Amino acid sequence: MTKPIAVQLYSVREPLAEDFEGVVRTIADMGYVGVETAGLYGESVESAARLFGQLGLSVPSAHVPLPIGDDKNRILDALGALGCRYAVLAYLPMDQLRTRDQIKAQCERMNEASANARAHEITLCYHNHWWEFEKPESLGGSSPLDVMLEYLEPAVALEIDLYWVKAGGGDPAEVLHRLGSRVPLLHIKDGSTRPTDPMVAVGQGVMDYPALLSNLQAEWLIVELDRCATDMLEAVRASYTYLTERRLAHGR
Repeated sequence: MTKPIAVQLYSVREPLAEDFEGVVRTIADMGYVGVETAGLYGESVESAARLFGQLGLSVPSAHVPLPIGDDKNRILDALGALGCRYAVLAYLPMDQLRTRDQIKAQCERMNEASANARAHEITLCYHNHWWEFEKPESLGGSSPLDVMLEYLEPAVALEIDLYWVKAGGGDPAEVLHRLGSRVPLLHIKDGSTRPTDPMVAVGQGVMDYPALLSNLQAEWLIVELDRCATDMLEAVRASYTYLTERRLAHGR
């Protein structure tokens, strides 16, 4: 059975900043089932949630700061208002994942955040970039993600970005197989997999999504294009068309 398809709104951050409602309506008209937020570009949580609801768009997840410290309740309340089941830490800087001590300290923060989120029936996820799959000498041949998995509580899930896995020298198929049900969310993007190159619509780059997206345990496929050499909204539309026409995902 195919998985529902969403788009990470960061992809269209520039047009969203100019016309939030118009761009969200355009995305809904494309056929996307859901959106993943990474900020609301001047909109209040209440008005954004109302718009998403009017358009029938689910918000399965949001990229947010860790719900710890003084902002814990504000972050968790916003996730609740949007109806999110998943809170996603978008990244940790490369220079904070170079030693075991650094990684352990970051994982302790994520474990604390995960416990806070679980109390609100929300699962914390970590979203990778390419550097989590590189193998610096300082880690003795292990990747940062390998070490993170030693210290993270099993309740912390992963939002795996398959493109960045490949860009970092990892094997996306092996990662999916190894992590299994710990990956409820997948980020889908395409291009050359060279980190500094612009991205292209899904299906127009080197990623073999027909092979990767068969027999998935993930719950959602989320298109995300960090930057694009062509019009971003058209690339988002073309990505939807590619994934749904090939029955790799389903829209409305």
